[in-house]
Amino acid sequence: MGQFDMVKDFFLGISRSRVSLIGGMIVTITTPFLLAYMLADTIWHIKNPYFGAAVYLALGPFFLGGLAMIFVGAFFFRGDRDVHLFTLQYLRKYFTEPELFGRLRKNVFLIVLLTSVNFAVFSMFLYRAYHYMESTQFCGQFCHTVMNPEHTAYENSPHSRVSCVECHIGSGADWFVKSKISGARQLLAVAASTYPTPIATPVHGLRPARETCEECHRPELFHGDKLAVTKRFLPNEGNTPVYDVLLMRIGSAGDRVQSSHGIHWHIAPENKITYRSTDHSRTVIPEVILTQADGTQTVFRTEDADELLNETALEGEMREMDCIDCHNRPSHIYLSPDDALDRKLAEGEIPNQLPFIKRQAMELITVSYESGDLARATITGKLNNWYQENYPELVAANPKILEDAVKGVVAAYSDNVFPEMKVEWGTYINHIGHGPDFDIGCFRCHDDMHETPDGKTISADCNTCHTLLAIEEENPKILKELQGRN
Repeated sequence: MGQFDMVKDFFLGISRSRVSLIGGMIVTITTPFLLAYMLADTIWHIKNPYFGAAVYLALGPFFLGGLAMIFVGAFFFRGDRDVHLFTLQYLRKYFTEPELFGRLRKNVFLIVLLTSVNFAVFSMFLYRAYHYMESTQFCGQFCHTVMNPEHTAYENSPHSRVSCVECHIGSGADWFVKSKISGARQLLAVAASTYPTPIATPVHGLRPARETCEECHRPELFHGDKLAVTKRFLPNEGNTPVYDVLLMRIGSAGDRVQSSHGIHWHIAPENKITYRSTDHSRTVIPEVILTQADGTQTVFRTEDADELLNETALEGEMREMDCIDCHNRPSHIYLSPDDALDRKLAEGEIPNQLPFIKRQAMELITVSYESGDLARATITGKLNNWYQENYPELVAANPKILEDAVKGVVAAYSDNVFPEMKVEWGTYINHIGHGPDFDIGCFRCHDDMHETPDGKTISADCNTCHTLLAIEEENPKILKELQGRN
């Protein structure tokens, strides 16, 4: 048997296994492409989510499967030589005979070299695949139709430079494992087209909010009040700009110097607030419990609290209040039609010099359309036709002003409404503050209807959280004073 070395025997055995041969072909073909892409991705950071999916979710697994087939197939050889290749007696001969031992060292070196190359490719693949599946492109763009609303809202949010996994997964192995299990289930739902439309907000599947949010934001270090100035536009011929000016009582969750106060009083350690809600979105809250530092509890309940809580299977979800109860859409923000147009007008994407553009746009974007493409085509066509009929001279003299306005109006609609996913105006509500259209926000609790047995209520007084300095005023006096104008 001395004339045969281990490598010859091993490769001879592989050549007799169809499984190993197929695995070897797969590895040989995929390795150059896999290495080339991973190198290019490392250098140029390729953003195309589908190209990455083809490599990390298709080509990579083929490579790993090929490696497995080579070694699995090697253990299914036929004949005496193939069997004794793995026996202790066969291996002992190579360690006891000097000539064979010298040959063995060369063979071992070759095997270690090949194994090291495969291990390097395997390690690089796992590293790059891990980062690809943690990327915003994979989270938001791979399942294009399904995640398009959330990704679009994210791109327009204050957190657009924070990757998805920073909030949805964060650090720690437990949430990483949970997210991958959940992601596998969601991927199957997309493949089988069994996902709901619209996608339900994962209220009960998010990481603990304070654990997540306070990695960047520390509410105990917020102090004082904040001036909030919002520019709006009236739906008249001149699209008159007006201003809302509020002094927000941001306050603090407490620190080493000052006790908790203002809005952030709600999450101070000495003010533990728990509540029971009766719906998935936590908009109906019949009971609120305040537990103070000395252990005393104050229970606020609505008149129909017993009836509402008894109607739910779990008698209401008991939850401790944290950041996400008010800031429930910090990165996936959907605006009302009025706010969406006001923002585009304030940013100049919709020229406010175009007469009645706010009014005409509002009429068109609040219509229900069967698809996004139909909506964009209809809005474009009707706006062009209306201005050609009513302001032909203005359009002829400055056609770009109408072109820009149409683009801005279409963008205001497309950023917030997605008919294919049944996401309309008001589908996803925001609890930060309150609004006249869809959001009740603060009024879930601050409604003067949550009462204690001795008659105390959770106040609905506007000045509790802010002071109204100006509402829809063209030239607010307070802004003139702050800017040093007469």
